[in-house]
Amino acid sequence: MAGRKRGKGRINRKKGIENKRAAMDIAARYLLLLLASLNSLWIFYIIFTPLTIQAAALLLKIFYTTEVYKNIILLNYEVVIDMVRACIAGSAYYLLLILNLTTARIKLKKRIWIFLFDSSLFFLLNIARISLLAIMQVNKIAAFDITHKLFWYGMSTIYVVLIWILTINIFKIKNIPVYSDVRFLLEQAKRKLQ
Repeated sequence: MAGRKRGKGRINRKKGIENKRAAMDIAARYLLLLLASLNSLWIFYIIFTPLTIQAAALLLKIFYTTEVYKNIILLNYEVVIDMVRACIAGSAYYLLLILNLTTARIKLKKRIWIFLFDSSLFFLLNIARISLLAIMQVNKIAAFDITHKLFWYGMSTIYVVLIWILTINIFKIKNIPVYSDVRFLLEQAKRKLQ
């Protein structure tokens, strides 16, 4: 009888330690999200602005004479592509980070790989989008304005959703962002009240 009680006590202690670690993990993930959002997502714009401008210019150089001046890409010495913050889409990278960090039970190494995969895929789609719009503008295609607005108002979000669905399948993610964390915390609170 005494052996059973000791064994049960060890299991309860181990479970308690696991629950504390899980709670600390949740706190750390959400704190990181909060820190990343400070000062208008500056971290994403510092990283992705030069990368996006240089990659788009490199791709457009295949078709046109291309020069870069700070945040402007000049095509054929006449068409100016002003790479404003919306072109860089820092908020889309942040949304990918939100999905990543609010999903429970992912080991740190896998979480980093997921974010690198998601960011790289979005980056490539964004470069393709910018290049398509630039080509339309150079060739004075009438549908440029409507295509630009369509991309501006909805496509980035659709890209993020599709990337996340792909990520769920590739990385075999079982938990639901935010919901799994809230469920865990509610279960812990319920146990403490009993």
